[in-house]
Amino acid sequence: MKFDKKYVVLATSAFLLSACGNGDDDSAGSRSLEVFSQKPEMQAQLQAIVDDFNEEYEADLELVSVPDSGTVLRTRIANNDAPDIINIFPQNTDFQQWSEAGEFIELSDESFMDNIVEGAAEEYAVNDGIYSLPLTTNAWGFFYNEDRFNELSLDVPETWAEFEQLVEDINNAGEVPFAGAFSTADSWTLNGFHQLAWAQAAGGYDGANDYLRHSEPGAISTKDPEFQRVTDQLSLLIGNAQRNSAGASYHDAIAAFTNEDALIMPNGIWALPAINEQNPDFTVRSFAFPGENPGEQLTVGAADLAFSISESTSNPELALQFLEYMSDPDVLRRYYEVDGMPTSLVELQDDDSFEETYGITQYTFTDQQMIWLHRDWDSEEGFWHTTVDFINGGGDEEALANSLNQFFDPMK
Repeated sequence: MKFDKKYVVLATSAFLLSACGNGDDDSAGSRSLEVFSQKPEMQAQLQAIVDDFNEEYEADLELVSVPDSGTVLRTRIANNDAPDIINIFPQNTDFQQWSEAGEFIELSDESFMDNIVEGAAEEYAVNDGIYSLPLTTNAWGFFYNEDRFNELSLDVPETWAEFEQLVEDINNAGEVPFAGAFSTADSWTLNGFHQLAWAQAAGGYDGANDYLRHSEPGAISTKDPEFQRVTDQLSLLIGNAQRNSAGASYHDAIAAFTNEDALIMPNGIWALPAINEQNPDFTVRSFAFPGENPGEQLTVGAADLAFSISESTSNPELALQFLEYMSDPDVLRRYYEVDGMPTSLVELQDDDSFEETYGITQYTFTDQQMIWLHRDWDSEEGFWHTTVDFINGGGDEEALANSLNQFFDPMK
């Protein structure tokens, strides 16, 4: 890897700060910092990167990963015990609140911010301040069995009408359209479907949240055309999934898809490693959420690997050096080659290593990727439940409207 003089300056500054201390790990300039991870599935790769950083820069960063990391992080920050470097999700409400409260170092003037595509960090700005370095993004869409599509002369849909016809054609061929995880516990797998349906119906992110989140209490009604369009789209999943889909888990849906019990699986691109672990005997490909017209496909997602630095860290220079290290293309490529999430690095924009997810990821970092609607919400889990309740309940529109009002009204 190319040795950058900037690293020498930062490393020397951090060393001098450390030398001025009393040898205590808590002194200003400590080389022992905590990197708090919320990506347990990438633990091994992150650990290897941290180890290499420590060796190259004579540091002692410790990667920490714990169960229920979100709850642990909230508790620690509330107790003034924030980790030094935090793998954060900047679309979440708690990140916005912490940024406003001055918990994180402002990053907009750091040179490594020039390594990422324009607008990637600004998406998560708080009061015009940049408090996170977003390096990858997740995205949501549909996986499909390309071999069976070809055998049955099925086409990837570009419009919603074509999607409806595709589902009909799959049924007519004696196949099952969807591998679904419609259990309450794993209802999060359909979060993208429901959110994108609202975005398509109400005019994008702002229109959807104007209708759902910022309207008057009790305003969500079955009489509204937006509501009718959403229920029409959600209804495509009713009766069109594998047997026992109502109780199926995330892993059950993956098994149904890879065993060819169904030809399409609605899920996020994060599911690809789990799909590949099952070694399917067919070519896996993907497509985004179709629009009313060709070219109006959408995906939804947000920063997946992003880092913030605690304002209270004992060595901000070393922490900033780690973020610069992570934004080096050679370093992040090592992460990307395992994780597969599209990166925001300018130098990696043309790297399409994962053909399986390209049908979705071609829209990331464009105006056809929407940030998760729940960035403006107080919570999201109850919304997941409304989705599967509607599907498993046979499409009860009144029940869905009531459930959505019950979920959103306390936020209004």
